[in-house]
Amino acid sequence: MTAPVFCGIVPPHILEHLVAHAEDDDVRQAAERSLALDALNRAHRAEAAPPEREGVVGQRAVDTADRTISDDHHTQRLPGRVVRTEGGAPVPDQTVDRAYDGLGATFDFYLAAYSRHSIDGQGLPLDATVHYGQQYDNAFWNGERMIFGDGDGKLFNDFTVSVDVIGHELTHGVTQYSANLDYQDQSGALNESVSDVFGSLVKQYALKQTADQADWLIGAGLLAPGVHGVALRSMKAPGTAYDDPNLGKDPQPATMAGYVATSDDNGGVHLNSGIPNHAFYLAATAIGGFAWEKAGQIWYDVLTGGTLSASADFAAFAAATVAAAYARYGEGAEVSAVQEAWVQVGVTAHS
Repeated sequence: MTAPVFCGIVPPHILEHLVAHAEDDDVRQAAERSLALDALNRAHRAEAAPPEREGVVGQRAVDTADRTISDDHHTQRLPGRVVRTEGGAPVPDQTVDRAYDGLGATFDFYLAAYSRHSIDGQGLPLDATVHYGQQYDNAFWNGERMIFGDGDGKLFNDFTVSVDVIGHELTHGVTQYSANLDYQDQSGALNESVSDVFGSLVKQYALKQTADQADWLIGAGLLAPGVHGVALRSMKAPGTAYDDPNLGKDPQPATMAGYVATSDDNGGVHLNSGIPNHAFYLAATAIGGFAWEKAGQIWYDVLTGGTLSASADFAAFAAATVAAAYARYGEGAEVSAVQEAWVQVGVTAHS
């Protein structure tokens, strides 16, 4: 297992746009600080050795989460001071409690939906740090813990407000311990997409929503009042999540016709993830019902099955999902839905 990469929920193109175009100096300076912190954390991740933490063993049941929330008090001295541990009562700080609940919701989802014991499959304790940095406009999984900024308060709210963001970032940990998709070009976009898929499913599971009831938004609630947008990304309609004077217009493509060839952001991993995101949305809504039960199961089988190449491109991933659908459900509606979803986004499956 290679060292985990830095994967913040807010992609660099948004923060870079704010630095260049934000009308408010406080917002621009917060974006500048956030970009600098992201670069620092990216460098630390590149130098880090892979984590070797063990899962929970012995007397404690691994089907119970083991959460620890720490408060960094607006510094960058990780992990911060422990303020709530597993089974502890809620505290006066809502950010702490939202982080605690979001870790629990993600743990419960993976256990109930796929019998996975925490993100490593072996009961790994779930740690988080809140109030990281000054007006930090991001949240990320650093290979060992979740880290949440408070946002600038003008464009971005507190990053614990969206459970799908927590599910997204912890799923980077699931990928780290399973397929370990390279964070570059199409495999990197798949890495991001898988986190969006299961982040959305964490929220849908918590709300008990069927595929047609879900909003399919990533980061709904993160954008502050007055921002022209609904979320960071839309899986239902990539490219429509926001159109704001400060943030710019959502640049995600929904199909290969809009594929972005760029050297920025590791080959556009946060942009081109819109294509496999949309494929999952199409498959899930065509199959119907609770999306985690069939469509999610197919994607999970591919992610954790051990046969997916770390450098897999969209076509290889598409072929793997079709094969996984057939292996689990046989020739029928599920296979057809998955095949048609990839056709609609312009991806031709190959083995």
